[in-house]
Amino acid sequence: MRIYVESTIPSYVVARPARDLLQAARQQLTRDWWDFQREKHELFTSQFVLDEIADGEEAMARQRLKLLRDVPLLEPTDSANDLGRKILRSGLIPPTADGDAAHIALATVHKLDILLTWNCRHIANVAIQARLRRLAEQNGHTLPALATPEEFMNDL
Repeated sequence: MRIYVESTIPSYVVARPARDLLQAARQQLTRDWWDFQREKHELFTSQFVLDEIADGEEAMARQRLKLLRDVPLLEPTDSANDLGRKILRSGLIPPTADGDAAHIALATVHKLDILLTWNCRHIANVAIQARLRRLAEQNGHTLPALATPEEFMNDL
């Protein structure tokens, strides 16, 4: 499958172990997906992701960037920019989440199968997915599956 790797994925892979059990479990699931599943798929990311993961503690940022160094970047297009603006104007995600709208728009316009993320507030959120799907279809696109690494673990 063709998968867009959103910024939470490399962040979880390299993060120091969390004390919160749910967060620690998600980190381990993400590491397992990265180690055992990613080679089975064609991965893509974007400059938006690279910019996001370059922030923060320098040593951790270097590790995150290193994970994605060989992953091809999707180019922003007029169509992706337009869809991103429409997502924001729809009110499905807040105006401050313009990066999340860009991730969704890029993965959609470039016809990827999956947008892989742990962002369950604005992206992998079942409460907005049906409306995002309709918005994409109204604009001539097919929304990719918006999924977390947990949904791939049955393939191990």
